[in-house]
Amino acid sequence: MNLFSSLYDRVMAWAGHRHAPRYLAGLSFAESSFFPIPPDVMLAPMCLARPAKAWGYAALTTVASVLGGILGYLIGLLSFDLIEPWLHRFGYFDEYLTARQWFDNWGFWAVLLAGFSPIPYKVFTISAGVIAMSFPPFVIASILGRGGRFFLVAGFMAWGGERMDGLLRRYIDWLGWLTVMIAILVLWLVR
Repeated sequence: MNLFSSLYDRVMAWAGHRHAPRYLAGLSFAESSFFPIPPDVMLAPMCLARPAKAWGYAALTTVASVLGGILGYLIGLLSFDLIEPWLHRFGYFDEYLTARQWFDNWGFWAVLLAGFSPIPYKVFTISAGVIAMSFPPFVIASILGRGGRFFLVAGFMAWGGERMDGLLRRYIDWLGWLTVMIAILVLWLVR
């Protein structure tokens, strides 16, 4: 079944759209504070579609993500009582407790690693606000973590260029179904 290859072609077409940078900025901002889809799903194809603009896309993604992280920080700082039920409802409360423990142990380094890792960054931005982490180190760690991640993705895609596009196009269905199977296995093991 070629579900993922048709989706890949559609995403590549969207990546070349003239408003794609706006959408990338919006997605990056939202993902850092409340939205579940990471900006890498737009950043990578945009860098493949226009490799000469990869560094600009990475910078845009970083700035928008850090600004969204600041919103997440403010949400945690000012209104955690209102969002705590949402953390429970959407299954993020255990991640929140883990983030809280990381903050108690590592502070700045927790934000830096969360910004770079696939762990939902919004959990850490909100947690940083809840515990009223010092704001300047929060912003610096966010810039370094998010910037490191997005510039790495952009660089890898730009470096791979047409060769990477060809490989992804060739194996995207296998990779997509493998990802689905791994996600199902992880959910099954967790439950």
